[in-house]
Amino acid sequence: MSNFYPELNLRILEMADGDEEFRKELTLAIYNGLVELQSKYREGIEEKDEVKIQQIRHKLKPTLSMFEFNDLTECLNEGKTIIESQGFGEAAFAHYQDFSKKVVIAIAEVNRLKN
Repeated sequence: MSNFYPELNLRILEMADGDEEFRKELTLAIYNGLVELQSKYREGIEEKDEVKIQQIRHKLKPTLSMFEFNDLTECLNEGKTIIESQGFGEAAFAHYQDFSKKVVIAIAEVNRLKN
């Protein structure tokens, strides 16, 4: 049982509806999506590319919402506000540090459920 995402496994099991193969595929898809979010967000920050960040944020928004990664969703919304209002300065860097910690935890939690 996760302290960070206590309902995650239950949500995956509900969606899989007893289909173990689908559960594994769904969990892997969530994992891969989070890894892509981590990678593309880092690239966007490093390249100061607001469009790249926006694209990955929009791509993963349904998954984050459906599986209640609320801390990541809130963090991404804060980042959007910071980047749009202040650009890629100190506040964006501090936001990215916070995002990095949260996404690492999310990836670890999903990885734990993959098998």
